[in-house]
Amino acid sequence: MAPPNDPKQSESASGSGGGFFASIASSLSNFGTAMTRSVNGLVPYEGLEVINPEGGTEDAAEEASKGRWKQEDRDGHWKMMQKYVGSDVTSMVTLPVLIFEPMSMLQKMAELMEYSHLLDLADECEDPYMRLVYSASFFVSVYYAFQRTWKPFNPILGETYELANHGGLTFIAEQVSHHPPISAGHAENEHFTYDITSKVKTKFLGNSIEIYPLGRTRVTLKRDGVILDLVPPPTKVSNLIFGRTWIDSPGEMVVTNMTTGDKVVLYFQPCGWFGAGRYEVDGYVYNAAEEPQIMMTGKWNESMSYQPCDIEGEPRAGTELKEVWRVADVPKNDKFQYTYFAHKLNSFDTAPKKLLGSDSRLRPDRYALEHGDISKAGYEKSSLEERQRAEKRNREDKSQQYTSRWFDQTDEIHPTPWGDLEVYKYNGKYTEHRAAIDSSGSVEETDIQSMEFNPWQYENLAPE
Repeated sequence: MAPPNDPKQSESASGSGGGFFASIASSLSNFGTAMTRSVNGLVPYEGLEVINPEGGTEDAAEEASKGRWKQEDRDGHWKMMQKYVGSDVTSMVTLPVLIFEPMSMLQKMAELMEYSHLLDLADECEDPYMRLVYSASFFVSVYYAFQRTWKPFNPILGETYELANHGGLTFIAEQVSHHPPISAGHAENEHFTYDITSKVKTKFLGNSIEIYPLGRTRVTLKRDGVILDLVPPPTKVSNLIFGRTWIDSPGEMVVTNMTTGDKVVLYFQPCGWFGAGRYEVDGYVYNAAEEPQIMMTGKWNESMSYQPCDIEGEPRAGTELKEVWRVADVPKNDKFQYTYFAHKLNSFDTAPKKLLGSDSRLRPDRYALEHGDISKAGYEKSSLEERQRAEKRNREDKSQQYTSRWFDQTDEIHPTPWGDLEVYKYNGKYTEHRAAIDSSGSVEETDIQSMEFNPWQYENLAPE
């Protein structure tokens, strides 16, 4: 997807989408060369490779023992999962709660807002290329959080998440479809609106899984009405069952100014031999004529910097590399590798007045896991999933269709490199809902601790 006259992209990473898949193939080849011994022969499973993302040279047997699974758990889980090899497992597999983090996917969507001030700066900036530097850095910033190896809970149909008290913005996300799983989100402040329809396609490979983002993300900068479009790289999760689980996102990220045709193309380096290149991001801001204007470089787990360049992609004389974003300090030895902001997402301090009963914070399985009760978390997760199935049966019996509350399905089908997406549009009703609450003058606070999680279409439907 990189422009054809990119002065720095290698031949294998250019072309229409070739960079994504060429980089994946290259990284897999590197893994196979660097770690010639696989789990095959160490345990009775074929085709599973154990990789050390830190580049160590430990024996494969030692590396395989470093996962979060006990031996008996690995055996049982592999027997259950092996029939899904090669399949899309987005919504067809029930996973044990011990691999989850106490957060739903809707909260994970909200986590992108941690560095939303970068979009404020983009809106305030008059230089069209620096706008893209700020905007692209915003989209890179979320990858620090995405390196966490714990899985978020799949949202229940009708589940929501509200974020307030952060950067002057309001954020609402809703699970708008269960099969296929689709989430929609909307954020807004005085500088920008952010809209996303999120859907993923997966391919389970045994000891790893590839994740392809079929979503559509649009940011509108309010001052000049500039519309930005994002195409992110795919993601690969390695060592799901054997070895230390780790995540990489090799390929191209493209942020396009749909108003002017300017764009940013950033290449996420694949993790190579002995960890070489891991986290590294390099690329350029291009004008509409596909000429480089600003070079960008950094690591998605640390910082991003920029420097004006000439048409050959070389730094301009008299300029210097300047940092535009750096990851904030994080807690040390956090159980779930959470940032301070991630902890706030579970806190009611970031919840608005009169929180919706469908909010992710109220999920009993999430709450139990947060407080270390894995057994209760597993029970509550199963109960919610059975209630969801009962709701579906009830709708089918009544010949009813589920209708989302805060987002409307449109007739638009958005093409992505990995498939088509049904687009959901924010309908503005949440803004009206919040305005009504804020104008009511009521000082009565909802007793959040006594609220029950309630995303249900049928209030009194109990699990069978």
